[in-house]
Amino acid sequence: MRSKFVKTANVKLFMGALTGLEKRGAIEACLVVVDGIPGLGKTTTLQHWVAQSGSIYLRAKKKWTASWFLTELLEALRVEVPHSFQKKFAKVLEELQMLHHAARMEDRSFALVLDEADHVSSKAEILETVRDLSDAMMLPIVLVGMGKINDHLTRFPQVASRVSQRVRFEKASIEDVQTFIDELCEIKVADDLCQFVLKVSDGFNREIMEAIAKIENFGLRMDIGDEGLTMADMAGQVIVHDRRSSQPIRIPEAL
Repeated sequence: MRSKFVKTANVKLFMGALTGLEKRGAIEACLVVVDGIPGLGKTTTLQHWVAQSGSIYLRAKKKWTASWFLTELLEALRVEVPHSFQKKFAKVLEELQMLHHAARMEDRSFALVLDEADHVSSKAEILETVRDLSDAMMLPIVLVGMGKINDHLTRFPQVASRVSQRVRFEKASIEDVQTFIDELCEIKVADDLCQFVLKVSDGFNREIMEAIAKIENFGLRMDIGDEGLTMADMAGQVIVHDRRSSQPIRIPEAL
């Protein structure tokens, strides 16, 4: 299976939000919320973008305090961590300002990404620290959640008002599945098998990738017709494992 980042509809929505952020009206409104249930590619998308843009990525912790957050941020920035909160904050500002300025000079996007932000989106101390960092240099900050973050932010209007863009990741469509297969699979896959992958994966990226690996492994060992590998070709073969029960799901024998 090819190693490649696939630009699904969700990825394109996220990139569109970044473009929208650059064109925002209120300059202080530079927060982006990316939300959606687990398994739809949010973390993969954000980590890929961070690697491409040179941005900073942190995974929020349930027990974070504002001071712990700043400590981990300084560690991610690879600088010495001062002891007091005030000095930590000042050092974070100094380092982020340099990176933000460098990105502007090179005409590229730069942001701080907080993944699993549901853990901290109800904590006033951390949210106010996030707002202070963003306000101090008009720094884009991306809050990535798992379904609750927008509801939590309604309790903090000073933070919610700074959200310029909201992106909700949805389950994969048949077009997304076809894109995954076209770009990752080393063999041609027939339409009926592509549709079956959508059905058994329930639109979750992990299961789609698992199915592609199974399809390719099977298909490379046989002669494939012009239409590609079909469901009939793979009848009886395991294609994915059920997300809830971990039980194998096989392609039906009788079609």
